[in-house]
Formats: sequence, C-alpha cells, structure tokens
Amino acid sequence: MESDSLINPSGFPNQKEDEQNPITSNSRPKVVVIMGATGAGKSRLAIDLASQFPIEIINADSMQVYEGLDVLTNKVPIHDQKGVPHHLLGTISPMVEFTAKDFRDYAIPLISDIISRNHLPVVVGGTNYYIQALVSRFLLDESLGDTDDSCLDETNGQQHFLTKKSYREPHIQLVSEQDNFDYSYESLKAIDPVAANRIHPNDHRKISQYLRLYTSSGVLPSTYLQEKTVENWGDADNLRYNCCFICVDASLPVIDKYVDQRVDQMVNSGLLQEVYEIFNPDAVYTRGLRQAIGVREFEDFLRVYLSQGLAVASVEKLKENMNTIFSTSGENPLKELLQDAIDKVKLNTRRLVRRQKRRLNRLQTLFGWNIHYVDATECLSCFTEESWAANVVKPSIQIINIYLEKNISSDYNARNDIKGLKLMERDLWTQYICKACGNKVLRGAYEWEQHKQGRSHRKRVCRLRKSGVSRLDEE
Repeated sequence: MESDSLINPSGFPNQKEDEQNPITSNSRPKVVVIMGATGAGKSRLAIDLASQFPIEIINADSMQVYEGLDVLTNKVPIHDQKGVPHHLLGTISPMVEFTAKDFRDYAIPLISDIISRNHLPVVVGGTNYYIQALVSRFLLDESLGDTDDSCLDETNGQQHFLTKKSYREPHIQLVSEQDNFDYSYESLKAIDPVAANRIHPNDHRKISQYLRLYTSSGVLPSTYLQEKTVENWGDADNLRYNCCFICVDASLPVIDKYVDQRVDQMVNSGLLQEVYEIFNPDAVYTRGLRQAIGVREFEDFLRVYLSQGLAVASVEKLKENMNTIFSTSGENPLKELLQDAIDKVKLNTRRLVRRQKRRLNRLQTLFGWNIHYVDATECLSCFTEESWAANVVKPSIQIINIYLEKNISSDYNARNDIKGLKLMERDLWTQYICKACGNKVLRGAYEWEQHKQGRSHRKRVCRLRKSGVSRLDEE
C-alpha cells in the first residue's frame, strides 16, 4: 500500500512533541467507527489503517464475537491480522446470548484501556445496533438488546425506568421472568396490539423481548418505545464519544454478486463442515452463534443426510461426501437440498445487506450521524491493491487525519436540515401491507416509503398494471 506524507512518523497528523495526544485532547475520547454492509471490506480497511495510525480494533459483528464457525462468520484469520490487536473477536461462548448491552459493557472499558496506551480505538462491524448501543449515552434495556428503537436514558431519571440509582449503576437490570407466562404472539396481541402490529407473528425473538419488557415493568412496549426517553437515543449531539464514522459502501448489484461469490468460496473452504459439527436437530436457532446466516439454512439437508446413515467420523470424510453429492448427475434429492441451502444463504445474506444499508441511512437521516462514505464498488468488481488503496484506504486516511486535527466532533457537521427532527414525529408503528409484492409487511412510514421507491416493487406494480389490474390496494 502506498505510504505518503499524509501523517508524520509519530502516527498522528501535525502533532508536536509537547502537544496533547489528539485522541484525548477533546472532552470526549475519540473513536473511529468503520461501518458498512457485510462483505464490503470493513475489516480489511481497518487493518490497512494500522500502517498509518497506532490503532487497536474492537470487533462489532454480532456473530464474529462468538467462538467457532470461523469460515461461516468470515473472521479475519490470525495471519491476515498483520499483528494488529483485535478485541471481541471469537471470544464469547457460542451458547450464550451476547446482547447489545453486553457488547457495550465489554467495549467501554476496552476503549479506555486502548486510549490509556495512546492508541486509537477503531470499532469495526456491520451490527449497527451494537455500535449505537456503545456510542449512545443511553442505556439499552437487556430484554430489548437488539430492538432498533429501544433505549434507557442514563442522564435524566425518566418515568418508569430511570432513577437516580440506575444512573449510578453500570447498567439496569429489569428482566424478571414469570415462569407461567405465555410468551406467544397471541399473548402480545392481547396485551399490546399496537406493538404486535409492528412485528411479524413468526418473529419469536422480538415477541419474547417485548413481553419480557412488559412482565418486568408493567409498561406496554408501544408506550415505552414512543416516550421521550426514545427521543434523543443515539442522536449525534448526545454521543458518548467523539466519533468519526466511516462507511465502506458499494452499489447493490456489485455487492450482491460479490456476496454470492463469497458464499461459494466459504462452502469450498469448509462452511458446511463447520455447520455439520454443531448440528443438533433439537437446537434453538434464536440464541448465540446458531443465529448466524448459514446455520439454519442447512437444517433440511443435514436431517435427510443423517437419516440416510451418512454420518461420518471425520471432517475429511464429510468433505469427500459433499464433493460426491455435487458431482452426481441427474436428479438427486440430496444434491437439490444442498444447492437450495446454499441459495438460501446467498439470498439471506443479500437481504442482510439491504437491512444494514437501511439502518445506516436511518442513523444518518434520523439521528444526524455524519457518516463519511468511501466507495468500494470498483474494488469489489475487480479487486486490485492499487484500486483498493486509491479508492478506499487513502480517502479514509484523509478523513481520520482531519478528524484528529479538529477540536470538535466530526459528527456535528452538515445536519442543519435535520436538527429539529424528533423521533416522536416518526411513524414507527403503523403496519403497511404491499399486496403487489405478495402481501409483504412494512413497518412505519419511513420503511414503507423506502419500499415503494425500490426497484423490485416498481417492476411488480408495472407488470400488474400491464396485466390489466387497474387499482393496486397496496396499503
């Protein structure tokens, strides 16, 4: 990678020997956050930045934090880390649920330790609710760890949850399970139809989270999530750190193609062997590492595979069997199941990319985060070291140099147009149904508008109109 004169040998721009460290020179510690969709190159960029800055990386990928499934979760191998310290990478037991609150509680002291070594903390990952939980001054309730709009204000003692005692404690314990309580969608619908209308009936994880909130506090989720406690959660003016947000971005067609290629490469590198080793027909797929895309998709294939007495004692034998199945000509139910599973992994990963992009857009438009985008489209289309250095690494170095030189947070700029926006003014709860797209359920006016502008929706509407459907009752 090209090494130019953007910085001086000390590792920080324009820093005199007697000048205060730019990481801690502001009232709030400085933290670089590298965001972006899965497969865009976030980890590669962070490691490359270590040649220019004294950094340590904190992983913010909700599946890479777990031990195991290194191929499936695409962890950076040790030999590719180039000696850069990585934290929260493969260190959590795969059997536990590592929530956004847990991530925050682990990451805050890590950041303090990194800064105490005069290093720059770089948080890297595509799990945006992890990042939002970390940098916000508000506390996430444990039972709503991955709910987009849940929060607790740790500064002003609001009604229901916020007390002087909770302000002093490192986190708030609210969950008090009732053993005989029915944690079903019908139960949520009976208690809080507004909240039930916001989520899909099969989203058992969210259903359980909402009901645990209700059983522990007696407050309806729909009431809690629309109170003033939500109003400033994650707002750029109220962040815990002075953050520099960098997003590695790429066009959807290019990243879709790259994702498909990467899944094929992961299969060739042993993805299925990893899934086989943890397969359990009675497993729960809503906790721990089993939530990862690429686990549940192979369930049908592995059930049939094992039912035919094909259990193997070694990974090498399994790989040999997989090659045999793939090379079979003609109709083969196992081959069809295997190919279908791989296609589902690709599809679900592409869907994840879109969710990540929507959440990034929401952080920018609704919360005022000043996110600097670097375009990796050309690099993903045809990767070369020169293109990567010129289009991604060098712009990122320039962004960080400017950020470290400034005395104000980089996320305080360019948001006058949205300064007065209130979360209470957003339509978060109305459920929209698009009949043109097979009764697809959308939540909230923002998501609904984004869907209507989507290419797939517009193509379906056009086809329906050409077929003679004069009126589309989409909502």
